[in-house]
Amino acid sequence: MARIGGIPDTLDEQVVKFSQRSLEQPIMLNSVPKGGTHLLRNIMRMFVPVEQHYNADFVQVPNMHQHLEAFNPHAPMLSAAHLLFSDQSYANVRTARHILLVRDPYDWVLARARFFVSEEFQQDNIAHLKSGVFSTDALINMMIFGIHQKTPGLIDIFTHNAAAWLGTGVHLLRYEDLLGAVQSIDTPEADVLFDKLFKACGIERPDDWAERVVVGADRRYSRTARENLKAANAITFPVELSAQQKALVDFHAPGLRALLGYA
Repeated sequence: MARIGGIPDTLDEQVVKFSQRSLEQPIMLNSVPKGGTHLLRNIMRMFVPVEQHYNADFVQVPNMHQHLEAFNPHAPMLSAAHLLFSDQSYANVRTARHILLVRDPYDWVLARARFFVSEEFQQDNIAHLKSGVFSTDALINMMIFGIHQKTPGLIDIFTHNAAAWLGTGVHLLRYEDLLGAVQSIDTPEADVLFDKLFKACGIERPDDWAERVVVGADRRYSRTARENLKAANAITFPVELSAQQKALVDFHAPGLRALLGYA
């Protein structure tokens, strides 16, 4: 059982309180790492029987061969992935309904930085980022440009995990639009967004869909929500990038934000 800040993840106990219809086709919730994956996954869990939740792992290229059952059309499952585009990736997931979640690169940089310095993140070759030696601005630049031979830059991640999937039958969903719909669940805009999302997933929207969304979106169930991440050495980050840092993102990945639908 997953634990969040020492508290067990009890979302499955909420799922079974609602009537569920079995999936007829696999669903893969694919996303850019630190793109809001847990929010989307927890919402969609509320519309799928617990026994059809694929919980073994997040599917990625290194472990994909171990999790092919997640995409078995004869035993449909709801899975989550950080799966970059490749010939083998496409071949393996071609039978699944594919939701691609992205995040504004400006905000993604900060989300990635907060995660990298948190106790939740474990990667030995860059553990020193938590030491307090590096300034906030230096850490942000590392999130934009990457660290040579240690971790990729923004353009590499967004190219292979997002841009390369466009036009291949995916349903593109922006994290900010999803979050806005959750926070204004009774609005026409939220109704339209979730109507499109459920249709893309092949799920018939139940009458109590809004109630289910609110339960699934409860941030207490997301171990990577900002307030559930404990930073080492009290490292803090700004609410948004500075004008110079935004310019650095644009220099590093020109056209990316426009491609994903951000102004």
